[in-house]
Amino acid sequence: MKYRVPASSLVAQQTLPTRVAVWLLDSPRLGQAPSVKRFAGKLLKQPAREGVVVAQSRLGQMLCRDCGNQRDRRIGLDMLRQAARAGDRRAQLELGRLCSQPRINEMEQARHWLEQAAAQGSHEAKRLLARLPLQP
Repeated sequence: MKYRVPASSLVAQQTLPTRVAVWLLDSPRLGQAPSVKRFAGKLLKQPAREGVVVAQSRLGQMLCRDCGNQRDRRIGLDMLRQAARAGDRRAQLELGRLCSQPRINEMEQARHWLEQAAAQGSHEAKRLLARLPLQP
């Protein structure tokens, strides 16, 4: 006998790994452990590839902050850009913060993403915008 799974339950199954990963990363005790971050990254990988904006944002942040090699940072920046273009305020703020660092030093990009995040109500983005040098 064949069983049909309702479409609504398939959607819930697709977002479960993302929800579990975000819960782990936001947990004060668990979120700082490298093994938990590694596990959360594995959970976020497939949803991020499928275009889940929250997964792209959180995985991008992890890759940019916690990984030591250039390849992972580049992938993280790409994921953050995708999430920021989709309107994720957290990704816009992180991308603006990263672009304003001396290592990347793309002030126009930093200003653009921080303005986007500030327009969505981010007080941190407004504070960082005030610190950026004036445009020539």
